[in-house]
Parts: sequence; structure tokens; C-alpha cells
Amino acid sequence: MSEIDEGFYSRQLYVLGHDAMYRMGKANVLIAGLRGLGVEIAKNVILSGVKSVTIQDEGQTEWTDLSSQFFLKESHLGQNRATCSLQQLSDLNPRVRVSAHTGPLDNDLLLQFQVVVLTDSSLDDQKRFGELCHSQGIKFIVADTRGLCGQLFCDFGEEFEVLDRDGEAPASAVIQRITKDNPGVVLCTDEQRHEFSDGIKVSFSEVQGMTELNSIGPVEIRVRDPYSFSTVDTSAFSEYEGGGIVTEVKETFKIDFKPLSEALLDHELLINNDYGKIQRHNTLHLAFQALHSFVKKQQRLPLPWCQSDADVLLDMVRELNTVAQLEQLDEAAVRKLSYTAQGDLAPMNAFIGGLAAQEVIKACSGKFTPLQQWLYFDALECLPEEEDQLTECSSPAKGTRYDGQITVFGEAFQEKLERQRYFLVGAGAIGCELLKNFALMGLGAGEEGHITVTDMDFIEKSNLNRQFLFRSQDIGKPKSDVAAKAVREMNPQMNITAHKNRLDPDSEGVYDYNFFKGLNGVAAALDNVEARVYLDGRCVQHQTPMLEGGTLGSKGHTLVVVPHLTESYGRDQSSSDKAIPLCTLKNFPYRIEHTLQWARDHFEGQFKQTPENVNLFLRDVGFVERTLGHGDAEALEVLGGVWSSLEEMQVGGQRPTSWKDCVSWARCKWETVYNNDIRQLLHCFPPEQKTDSGLPFWSGSKRCPHPLTFDPNNTTHVEYVVAAANLYAQIYGVNGTRDFASIREILETVSVPPFTPKSSVKIHLTDKEMKEDKTKDSDDAARLEELKGKLASPSLKSSAMQMNPIDFEKDDDSNFHMDYIVAASNLRAENYDIPAADRHQSKRIAGRIIPAIATTTAAVAGLMCLELYKLVQGHQKLSSYRTSYFILAVQYFVLAQPRRPQTFQVAGKKYTLWDDFLVEGRRGGQQEMTLGDLVEYIKENYSLTICSLLYGPSLIYSGQKDRLKLSVSDVVKMVTKKEIPPYKKMLDLMPSFVEEEEDCEVAPPIRYLL
Repeated sequence: MSEIDEGFYSRQLYVLGHDAMYRMGKANVLIAGLRGLGVEIAKNVILSGVKSVTIQDEGQTEWTDLSSQFFLKESHLGQNRATCSLQQLSDLNPRVRVSAHTGPLDNDLLLQFQVVVLTDSSLDDQKRFGELCHSQGIKFIVADTRGLCGQLFCDFGEEFEVLDRDGEAPASAVIQRITKDNPGVVLCTDEQRHEFSDGIKVSFSEVQGMTELNSIGPVEIRVRDPYSFSTVDTSAFSEYEGGGIVTEVKETFKIDFKPLSEALLDHELLINNDYGKIQRHNTLHLAFQALHSFVKKQQRLPLPWCQSDADVLLDMVRELNTVAQLEQLDEAAVRKLSYTAQGDLAPMNAFIGGLAAQEVIKACSGKFTPLQQWLYFDALECLPEEEDQLTECSSPAKGTRYDGQITVFGEAFQEKLERQRYFLVGAGAIGCELLKNFALMGLGAGEEGHITVTDMDFIEKSNLNRQFLFRSQDIGKPKSDVAAKAVREMNPQMNITAHKNRLDPDSEGVYDYNFFKGLNGVAAALDNVEARVYLDGRCVQHQTPMLEGGTLGSKGHTLVVVPHLTESYGRDQSSSDKAIPLCTLKNFPYRIEHTLQWARDHFEGQFKQTPENVNLFLRDVGFVERTLGHGDAEALEVLGGVWSSLEEMQVGGQRPTSWKDCVSWARCKWETVYNNDIRQLLHCFPPEQKTDSGLPFWSGSKRCPHPLTFDPNNTTHVEYVVAAANLYAQIYGVNGTRDFASIREILETVSVPPFTPKSSVKIHLTDKEMKEDKTKDSDDAARLEELKGKLASPSLKSSAMQMNPIDFEKDDDSNFHMDYIVAASNLRAENYDIPAADRHQSKRIAGRIIPAIATTTAAVAGLMCLELYKLVQGHQKLSSYRTSYFILAVQYFVLAQPRRPQTFQVAGKKYTLWDDFLVEGRRGGQQEMTLGDLVEYIKENYSLTICSLLYGPSLIYSGQKDRLKLSVSDVVKMVTKKEIPPYKKMLDLMPSFVEEEEDCEVAPPIRYLL
């Protein structure tokens, strides 16, 4: 790979980094076996961007392949699987060379590759090729799924070097104090906890006084508490004076792998992923070996739900255990493996295929910690909960596309899947993967079944790297339309409708009571917490099951929400602790995140908010009065910005009449923010300033800045002016240019006003001070009166033109947005001696980009669909369900039972969030009940006396007798002063009861049907 296509790989680059991707660009990968698991691994590896992928398969397409091989169609039956899949795999990523090999595997073929993946292979082949690869330094991976059980094995040879254990950015902290001691104790500032872990190595920089620490190599630390740690002996060092940053040093390390034939005998190499299943996974290690022996002997897999074959397999496992000496075998799991081994399930392949592809990426790049060395996974809880129902799963293959699934679950279950009506919210990365699984499973593909998918976004180039249903010719089209069309091609029986609605209160006319009541479940493939919380609330309201999943780089989580059985997703738990204080942004930044946020705030203020305010002023006569109602300080800022944007520069305003004016504005702006403002700050707080307690003012997280002097030969200085001038020109409709030479010529003529720091300026040290001052500034009133007069001038409005506000767009490199952010941030970083960030890093932070990679997405969607099987089965036991959290980078998995919903008491009776008081407002076609009737109904049926009722934020009843005679909907309309939309069939009323205990904060809602 000569150049990395940053537009295509954008989100993945934030997971892997440029160096790892360059190494991947040199790797040739062989993937053997192109059934459902093989194609899943191939898809993920091709999207990730290796040099070449060769797919090998001698076999012909069969009916059972169609239940999980998404690039095969009925027209391919009888043709070679690799050849039929080649074109579609190639189309995923034109940067990767993809070829097919339809002959058998042999040593000469394998020696052409750096990584070899075997799927659907015999144990003899695994051992033979495993030995060859181990001896030749070829990274070797075995992946397999059989029904509801999966297996993964890695052997990356001897002394495999891991260049980055987990891919996390090195932690760093600002130092407050260091003791002279053995060991020395380092105390970090209390603004945020340090994120160091015990035993890591760190380096010191910018330490004043105890400068010896700056020059010693990486040293090991011991964590004492969230704000301090101990380090080397500092007793002989100089006295600590102030400052200093401590940064984690990430070290490479080496791993030795055993070849497969040796690793087979070592149970210590099994990685746990579900702590309730340790015994089962130890048993599966033997059961997979026994399965190979069974196939070798019988020339077939065990027959579905065949008792005698299961007995034979179990005997083989017991035989193997005479050597392995496991204390206890999970015999039920062996039987279920035998019953379902002929099954081929899309969700299993998605999960194991995501994990296997991530191991390929590790093998090619040295990034992240590889699997050492076995992983077993099962989802046997997807089978019916009652043993007597298991026999119902048995039905012979009939030559349909779902044969691989019917083999496991039976025909009645398949028909039930096809009758499901599901709502998928989001057609991005997880949405595409879910739709692929839905199509393969046949979810909603029957006469009564249906899938509704909604997503308001349009396809961008950066989506193509992991939203695999989209191709470059789809850029600019709606995601939901293209995704729906793609899955109809995968499975023509799919009943799917695509919407382009955002899911929020505005779309409740579409997704109303009747819509939700017609659903069997909802799948959330959303990228923000706010939308998840809203959707979760709608699901609780309508008692609808929900599947939810999310990713962040190599981390993934899934959650299943089952009415009355589990807790729901819940309220927004993300705290605003990470919000940067305004005074830090304004005067005391100490991290590049602070300068980038400052640059982003400047962009929004200058190029978006002010032009929007001007346009509002020009078309809305009440704008000035409304703004004055926001308080003097805010009004002064907003109205001052509007006036100066409308007055031309020649008469003291900021409105340019030419390109030269725009360059002049940008140059003067540069002077203000990087020189004058810093000089003013240092005038108020000189470098040697002391606090009231006699300590240096500029210490800890307060970095002492220095002003910059403009240099027309400094690239960053000129880049700021070019970007700022062009953006300024855009908002006023003036034509700009990128021509540096002509801009430098204009710069020579610009007159920069002189500046003298003032002693009257007050700089706020805390956000609290800032707030207090905003409320008591006495000069503001007079200045506001003057501004009101100026803005009332008829000539100002008559000569004014609408402005062009700019919406920040990070992914277009030609629009000056990121040019401005990078230059503005790095210049401010230079003011404060903060290390600069390159464009790539700046784009992630300022653009708030969520790092993403196809492997994690596939794994999450696989786990969500395994839970979907359980919902369709109608499982009632909490122990059948799983929530998950995993980190593919370090093979860390936590699969656990979901939590039960919390209970609360009202008048001695227990309730959960799933309980409500459902009331039909018009019973038996009569006229609507009055509020008095409602109070009486609740009293009669639940023995509870309503003392108050809330509808949203409005208190609609708190004892007013006159309201009791009105209908409930009339009371709601009267209090809210709004009509109830015709689509609203249910009102959520939050009651308080006389019988409640004083500390009772919640009560079940009254769901009132209109």
C-alpha cells in the first residue's frame, strides 16, 4: 500500500493508526473455505485493507450455504463457492487484490502467504498445515462454527512481537507536587484522576527544580490512589519547584505460540468469555476433536437431533477425557453439539468471523494482543428452554435457503421467524450487519412478517469501510434505501420498508401507538446515547422487547431488553464531568483537546452563530427584544456581533467589501488572539505572579503562555490567515483564493492596530466568577441602549444582505474547515507550549469522530441476533439471556445474565419500570371519561388515591375540583395550551398518590388510551 486512502479508511485509522495500516498493506492472506464463516472473515479482512486476499474452496454451493453465505444466491447452486463470491468480495474494497483458488490446499500454495486462515477444515489438515506454518513463520488461524458452537485458534509462531498491547493513547497527567523520598511520591492535580495502572512505565517532562526526573529513562510506578503514585528514589534529587507532565511509555513485547498439535493438549491456553461456562468450554475443546474423529470415521457429521449419533460422540469425548482428565464433562453440551453440528447459522458466523478477522489484522500489523491460543463460544441457550421441546426442533432438510437454520431450530421456529415484525433504527455500520443477518435468518420474510428500517443519513465515502452494503456509486444516496435494496438482493423474500425519519418526538406521528403495538421487537443500531434513551423509553411505554448494541474502536457491547424480565437501557448515565471548564478554554488550556475545542468554538461563533443571528435580525422584527430578554451580557455580545457584521469596515464595522478586506480581517484576528490577548493575560498575571498563599500562580495545570509574533514565512501562521480569510469571505459572499503569493502581497499592506494591555480588564479564574460577573456588569445597560439605537437605523437594514452561515464539515478537505481548526488550535498550543497535533489527530478530536472497524461491528451484530433467536423462542428465564461487553484488541470478554428490573413500592405493593396502570379512556365506545372518572377508576381498581397528575412537565391536576368534571384530554389541552395531535392514541400521565411513602420518588405511570 503506497498511500493510505484516508477518506475510505478514516474511522478505521483511528483504531489502528497509520503505521499498522502500512504494515497491513504488505500482507497477503489466504482464507480457506468459503461457506458462511469463510465469507464473513474474508469480508472483514478485505474491508480492513491488506495487500491481497486469496479465497480457496473446492466445494459447490448447496442449499445449506444460503442460510449464512451472504454472497451466494439460489442461481449459484452447484457452482464453485469461491468463484461465485469473487466479484462481490472484490467490490467491497478495490484497494485490495482479491483472487479465487478452486484447487486443493497444498504446501506450495500456503508458502505464498504471510497469514493463513482455515475454516471448515479437518483436524488432520489443521495439524499438517499448522506444523508447516509454524516452521515457516506464517501466522496460522483456525476458525470453525458448528450449529450454536464456535472455535477459534491462533498460532503466530515463536517470538511474535506485539507493538501496541491495546491501542489506547498513552495516559498522561499534570504534576502538582513531588516528594523527596524513597520512593518519591508524585501527586497529580485534582482536576481529573490519573489513568495509570500499577507496574506501567512513565517518563517525566517539564519538571522544574527536580530536573533529574526529566532526563531519566522510562521508570516503573506503583499506583497509590487515583491522584498519586510512587516512583524512583528521589531523596538525592533537587527540590521540586513546580510544573511537570508525566506520560505513560508503551513498550513492545514478544509472545511464543505453540503449534496446534501441541496446543491441543494444553487446557491452560483456553481463553474464557463467559464465566458461567468454563466447564462447558473445556468440554467443547474435547468435543470439537471428537467431532473431527466422527467425521473421519463416518464420512459425515452427526445427523440432526439423532440420539444414537449423540451417544457415539459422547463416548468419543469420554475417551479423550481419559487423557485430558477434566473433573467434570458437560455431557448435555456434547449432545446438543451433536444434534446441531450440521447447522450453519449467520449470527454465529458473524461473531466468530469478526473475532477471526481481528486476529488476521493483529497478525499482519503487530497491533493489539493476539489470542493465546484457543477460544470456544456457544449460544446453546438459543434452543428451547424446556427439554421436552427439543425434539420439536427435528425436521429434515427440504431444499430451502433456510436449511442450515431449520436443522438447528426446526420448521415451526423458522415459520415463526418469518412472521416477525421488527423495527430497525439505524442503517449505519451495525444496521447493515443486522440487516444482512436478518435476511439470512429470514426475519420478517413470510407473508405476515415485515421489517421497517429508518435512517435519516446519506452515504459518505468514510462509511464504505465498514457499512458493507454500500458501494462507491451509492455515495450521496439515503442509507436506508440502499441497505433495503441490498438485502432484498440477498434474500428476495424479504419484506422491508425504508424510511428516512429521525427517531424523535417529531416522528411520533409515524411511529405511534398502533405502529409499536404491531411490532414483535425493536433493534437499535444507533450512534448516540440520547437516541438510545429515547427509543428505550418508547419500548418500555409499549412493552416492546429491544436489542441494543454499540461499538467504540475494538470495544463492543450488546444488551437485550425483555419486558418484565430485565432492566431497560435506562436514562442517560454519561456524566458531563468531561466537559471542559470555560475558564480553561478561555485562558488556561493545558491539553491539545482544550485548544481544539477553543478553535471549534471560534469557528462556530464567527462563521455560524453570528451570520445566523444577522439573518434572524433581518427577517424577524422581534429579534432584538427577544435577545434583550436573555440578560445584558449575552445581549451585548449577540447584538454587538450583529451590528459589526452589518457595518462596513471603513466606518468601524466588520463587513468586508473586497477579498483584501477579508485578508486584513484574518491578519488582525491573528494578532488579537495569538499576541494581544496573551499580552493582556500576562499583564494581569505576570510569569512571576504568586497566589494569596505565596505559591506560584503559573503552576500545576496553569501553563504560562507567551505571545507569538506574526511571521509571513511561517507556514502555520499563513495557513491560519488563508483559512480564516476564505471562511470570512464565504459568509459574506466574497470570492476568495488559495494563492499564497497574492495573499502575502496583501499582508504587506495590512495595517495592524497597536495594542497596549489595560489594567482595568478582569480575567476570570473560575466559571463561577464568570457567571457572577455576567449578572452585575453596570456599563452594559448604557452600551445596549446605544446598540439598540444603531440597530434601529432604517438605512442599516435597507442596505444589508443575508449572510451565509457555515455548518462545520470535517470530511471535506477542500472547504477550509479543518485547515482553520488545525492552524488555530496549533497556534494556541504554541502559545502555551502544548505539543501540536497533526491534521488526522485534530480531525478526530474536533470532529468528535467515533473510531470504528468492521470486525467489532460484525461481532456485535452477531451477538444481538443470537439474543433475537431467544426473543423469538419466547424465553422466560433470565439465565437464558446474555448482555456482553468485549474488547477485541486484548481478547477480553464479559458475557453475563442481564439484570432484573429494580423494584419500588407504592402503598406496600411492589412494582418495576414495566408496570403501568392502563386505562381505556373510551370504554365500550362511550364518550371519554372525565378526570373525576379517572381518579375514581384508579381508586376502585388499584386502591390508590391520586393527589396530583403530571403530563410531561405540566401539572394538570393537584386537587382542583373544577377540573374533575372535564374530560382528561380537555384538561391536558387546557393546561398545556396545545391540541393533542390526532396520531396520539396514548397519554402518559405521572401520578402521585396519597398512599405513597414520603421517600417514594417513582410510581407507575397511568397510560391513558384515547
